Amino acid sequence: MALPAALLGTVPASAAPAAASPSGGDGCDPIDPASCLLPFPSNWYTRPDPHTATGVRIDMRTTLKNALGLPVSPDAWNRADGFSPGSDLLARVPGVDLARTGAAPVTDIGASLKPDAPIVIVDTATGQRWPYWAELDANAPGDRKALIVRPARNLVEGHRYAVALRNLRDASGNLIGPNAAFARILGPALPSADPLYARQKAERKVLADLAARGVKRDGLYLAWDFTVASARSIAGPMLHIRDDALRRLGDRSPTFLVTQVTNNVDDKIAREVKGVVWAPSYLDQYGGLPGSAFHYGEDGLPSRLPGNDQAVPFQCEIPKAAFGTPANPALYGHGLLGSEGEVDAGNVKAMAAEHDFAFCATKWIGMSEEDVPNVVSALADISRFRTVADRLQQSMLNFIFLGRAMTRGFAGDKAFQDDSGRPLIAPGAPLTYDGNSQGGIMGGALTAVSPDLRRSVLGVPAMNYSTLLNRSADFPEYAKVLDLFYPDKLDQQIGLALIQMLWDRGEADGYAWHMTDHPYPGTPKHQVLMHVAFGDHQVATVAAEVEARTIGARIHAPTVRAGRSLDVVPYWNIPAFGASTGGSAMVVWDSGSTAPPTTNTPPTEGRDPHSDPRSNVDARRQKAIFLTTGQTVDVCGGGPCVIAP
Repeated sequence: MALPAALLGTVPASAAPAAASPSGGDGCDPIDPASCLLPFPSNWYTRPDPHTATGVRIDMRTTLKNALGLPVSPDAWNRADGFSPGSDLLARVPGVDLARTGAAPVTDIGASLKPDAPIVIVDTATGQRWPYWAELDANAPGDRKALIVRPARNLVEGHRYAVALRNLRDASGNLIGPNAAFARILGPALPSADPLYARQKAERKVLADLAARGVKRDGLYLAWDFTVASARSIAGPMLHIRDDALRRLGDRSPTFLVTQVTNNVDDKIAREVKGVVWAPSYLDQYGGLPGSAFHYGEDGLPSRLPGNDQAVPFQCEIPKAAFGTPANPALYGHGLLGSEGEVDAGNVKAMAAEHDFAFCATKWIGMSEEDVPNVVSALADISRFRTVADRLQQSMLNFIFLGRAMTRGFAGDKAFQDDSGRPLIAPGAPLTYDGNSQGGIMGGALTAVSPDLRRSVLGVPAMNYSTLLNRSADFPEYAKVLDLFYPDKLDQQIGLALIQMLWDRGEADGYAWHMTDHPYPGTPKHQVLMHVAFGDHQVATVAAEVEARTIGARIHAPTVRAGRSLDVVPYWNIPAFGASTGGSAMVVWDSGSTAPPTTNTPPTEGRDPHSDPRSNVDARRQKAIFLTTGQTVDVCGGGPCVIAP
């Protein structure tokens, strides 16, 4: 796909919405009475802005309220010039039966592109129909079930999309007619004094765009449009702090301090080194403590408070092999709400010892162990979620600075030298990345913005937390907070969609179009290897497939044994490779676990294979070959990659 025009600061054809939301009133969209913000996302919640890359800006005035009556402040959202490229499309259709309707399920994504598909997503700039799957929220009671339409590949930055729901049927097969408001909008022209006049006017362009692609008014239940945010809007703050910090640093190593050295750790690790690297902090509290958010300057971009630095703790594991041949430098990314201490896990040390890698890790601040109380508070008051997203962006800068210290500074410190003063980390060797779970998710974003990485391994990864959370066995404990403060399940889905717009700035979903090809300015192209665990209980593999389609990864084939996948066409529209590939790749590792549910619920049957790929010697060998050569080779004997648990 060509480089999205929004990255270049131009507005694609048809990017601007048909009309902005009306002035005055509460700003709620009258076409879906189930909730103020439905359907979502929608250009009804934007206004024209000639200064943005898309020509519009988010303009939400009424949002959710929590159980304490505290409304979500829209300020952080209203900085954006569009919605998430991974947006879940939300509506409420009382009585709809998706099977009787013939809507494409997660097991048959290809059906979403049939000419008579009951749900249609159209890129109005290109006329292209967009693939998706549709589901009802399996966690909600019947009268509050959201209809959720999830793109099977991320939507293009800066483009406007038109959505149509048509020929919807109930469990008896009866057609479901539009609600009274939308029926009037579809009818004769309304007088200017009518409350629906502005909405009908806005709808004309949407209906015309759909009609031009063969979607007529007959059988139409609901139709609307929305604009996807530009690369400048999503990644601009992160790229700004990266460029500002590296301009100040120049070609030097960041300042660092070694605080602890432990020799002869075990039979694999010769030396463990702990310490602190200092990076400039762009957060609004000195030291960037949990709960802090970006400090903005007069130009509307993150700005550094005078003298504000982030203390970046690190832990490095240096294998015994490095005392023979200096080790390859690699950053390691920890899992959910963890810490840099995860780098001493058995699988990481095995990878280091078997393939002579020196791994250094730091915290994914924003979602590290020290952030747990703040994450909980953000689920109780969604307004606070910007503190999570902003700290995550700072954490990417912290990783970049740790990488610079590894490759430009550590070799001169005796903690990283043998007794003769020879460096234990190979000078001039390329920096790589390996991360698992949350480290696989966040690693995709880091890879996209890193000027130093060329190759990254994303272990049991995916992207788009609005898809992942309900499907993760890790989420029910945190969902209790949402249930307490946002007890309405329809509100919860809207809340997750809102959260994702901010999360895009700090996780792979917002950076996926630039993770491999179409690099950001000042950034090289990258290669990634995704290792997926079939039936993963913690990270939904369907979201990894969305990521693979978006970044252009190829999948190892044969992928799984016959009958293992529940899909009509397994791994739909992800091109396959056999013996090897030189681009980005996805490899599915199958430990025999049960296939995941087809609903937005977590797996509960059998054992969780989440940790199996990283614990497998062949998988580690495949990772090492990829990180050192850029080739993903078949290590599974020409068949599916099977692990005996």
